[in-house]
Amino acid sequence: MNQLNTLLSILFMTVVGAVIGGFTNHLAIKMLFRPHAPIYIGSWRLPFTPGLIPKRRGELAKQLGKTVVNYLLTPEMFRKKLFTNSNQQKVEQWLNDKIQETIFTKEKTIKDWLQQVGVSNLPQTVEGKVDNIVVDQVNHFKNVLSSNAIEELLPVSWEQKATSKIPDIARYILKKGEDYFESEEGYQTIKKLIDDFLESKGTLGGMIQMFLGDSSSLVDKLQKEVNKFINAPGTMVLLTNLLTSEWKKLKVQSVPQLVGELDFNSTQARIQAYVKQELQIENRLDKPLVYYWNDGAEWMARNVVPQFVEKGFAIAEDKLEDAIKRLNLEQIVKEQVDSFPVSVLEDLVLGISKREFKMITVLGFVLGGVIGVIQGIFVSIF
Repeated sequence: MNQLNTLLSILFMTVVGAVIGGFTNHLAIKMLFRPHAPIYIGSWRLPFTPGLIPKRRGELAKQLGKTVVNYLLTPEMFRKKLFTNSNQQKVEQWLNDKIQETIFTKEKTIKDWLQQVGVSNLPQTVEGKVDNIVVDQVNHFKNVLSSNAIEELLPVSWEQKATSKIPDIARYILKKGEDYFESEEGYQTIKKLIDDFLESKGTLGGMIQMFLGDSSSLVDKLQKEVNKFINAPGTMVLLTNLLTSEWKKLKVQSVPQLVGELDFNSTQARIQAYVKQELQIENRLDKPLVYYWNDGAEWMARNVVPQFVEKGFAIAEDKLEDAIKRLNLEQIVKEQVDSFPVSVLEDLVLGISKREFKMITVLGFVLGGVIGVIQGIFVSIF
């Protein structure tokens, strides 16, 4: 009978110990989160309200922010995840595809691009600018021709070259003259001059012509005299001096003085019409960019995009730490955690450690039961 009482006493203490151990652990876990808000009796706040985590939520948010910045979202982590060769190649491919689809497409003309950025009536605007430029240039050219002498318009080297060529020009003229007067055409010219001269002298000329007979005999003699005159050294000097004198007179004159007033109005109109015809702005703008630059996308993919992306990645990586500091991730995390309802924090913690909390409760039952067994044994012995 005593043994049965002892066994029941131990069993009772075991059950009581297990219930107390499990319940206290379960209560302790619940008190981490519950109650969510402080409980007041009158003006007196009930102890242990609110729960530990709601009470220390500000400290938890601050510590979580530091943990995220120092161990999770670090500059090194961003470098490893973002600034990789694989990501750089993906960005290059994406950019090349966008360039091909949007810029070098046959579906969109240059005029469409201009209208998209708010530029309209460009052909008329360009033609108006061209007309103004032509007018300005023609007026400038007209003023230059009217106000400057020829020697001021010509480069110094041209003037020197022209002056040095005067003896060659004189020699060329004399050579051509000699060839002409020795030719049949020159012969006939001299003969005609003699005949006309004799006829102009009336009776005297007729008597001379009757006395001499045909004028051919005089032509041969006159041809020889003309050739002697042309080949004489003095003739060369005379013609050279004459050309030099005329060149000096010509150089100090303006173009209008030399050739008279020029019709600049018609010239201006022709130039304007020619420039517009060659430009053909309207027709050129109605074609896509790829029409003028067929391999533009390939050229940009080889020469522009890789350097652009590489430079962009280098700048972004260089500015990474400064950007993270400006974002102030620690404060962002703290504010977000502070804004969470306590129930969300509870779900977050329990979602991660629910099994472990159950095991703690079970462990409380086991330890309480073991303690109850030990207490029962001690009570029965003593």
